[in-house]
Amino acid sequence: MANPPKSNLSSATIAAQAAGATDAETGGVVPAVHMATTFARDENYAPLNAQNVYLRSHNENARVAERLLSQLEGAAETLLFPSGMAAVAAVFRTVSNGSSVVVQSQIYWGTTAWIRDFCTRRDIALHEVEASDPAALDAACKTHSPAIVWIETPSNPWLRITDIAQAAHMAHGVGAKLVVDSTAASPVLSQPLSHGADIVMHSATKGINGHSDVLAGSLSMAAADDPISHMILADRDMAGAVLGPMEAWLLTRGMRTLPLRMREMSRNAQSLAGYLLDHPAVEDVLYPGLPDHAGHEIAARQMTGGFGGLLSFVVKGGAEAALRAVGRMQLFHRATSLGGVESLVEHRHTIEPHTGIPEGLLRLSVGIEDVEDLKGDLGQALGQ
Repeated sequence: MANPPKSNLSSATIAAQAAGATDAETGGVVPAVHMATTFARDENYAPLNAQNVYLRSHNENARVAERLLSQLEGAAETLLFPSGMAAVAAVFRTVSNGSSVVVQSQIYWGTTAWIRDFCTRRDIALHEVEASDPAALDAACKTHSPAIVWIETPSNPWLRITDIAQAAHMAHGVGAKLVVDSTAASPVLSQPLSHGADIVMHSATKGINGHSDVLAGSLSMAAADDPISHMILADRDMAGAVLGPMEAWLLTRGMRTLPLRMREMSRNAQSLAGYLLDHPAVEDVLYPGLPDHAGHEIAARQMTGGFGGLLSFVVKGGAEAALRAVGRMQLFHRATSLGGVESLVEHRHTIEPHTGIPEGLLRLSVGIEDVEDLKGDLGQALGQ
């Protein structure tokens, strides 16, 4: 089944209108919150509403958010989960024992750690490869014939860019499904399904919600009638990996400003990347919006409207100098996560000391504050 045509409306309009969702009962322009966990039946024991029997499978607030995400992604179907990691797990639980998977190396550490443990327990052969190197990815696909190829672009925290269309061609050539973690981009900056991906995964906790107050994950499918889609849906419902109504409602509210937020975050991050590139205390800047970034041309081709709010840079002097700078920051909160309206800084080597992260690397999640204020904070923290 081909991807459904996107609405001829822009993503900004689709998001602001919540894909047309309102409260039909009261006429409210904001969808209502439906908290019921079970639904009534008539005297013949037929459901009063054929679509609603029990909340685990029939969540109207989740449906609203899923419809909105599907329109933004150009997806046939979207499923919400209680976290990004729950969405990751839902994909890998479709892989049979004894099978093989190819997973991009040096991506979000939580994803890597869980996949390694899961594959060990399930006797699944895990092959980690630098997916931004097309020759390496192609060789891994042809050698191992995986069930799933998993990539993350832009990657966290290295900001590496993988050519989605090329990866899809390689995966499909050996009968694999291509799954793209597009968390750092969000659906308004990148639509991997239009480049041939089969599934797009998001930690919706991040930019999609955008306010650091909802834990959620999503999977958007190119084809709703694909066997893997049926397997994921059945597993989610039976295992109960579902999002609550209030969280789903908050997620919809967050998405209504998603295009605005991502535009401003991208502008700020682009400006900060240029500022840091010229800073004498900075050794390197990792941001796909920079013309000399190794993946800039690919990112410019498969991302629209900006390069996102995630950037990393390496402070000269290693961990001591980086931590000293972090300690001086006043506007950047010292906290884990990304994609919120507030700017965050993280010393990744402290979080991942044994994964090859440079000791001086700082990851920034750039928010929507005034960019000159953010530059001033970085400048005083770095000592210039």
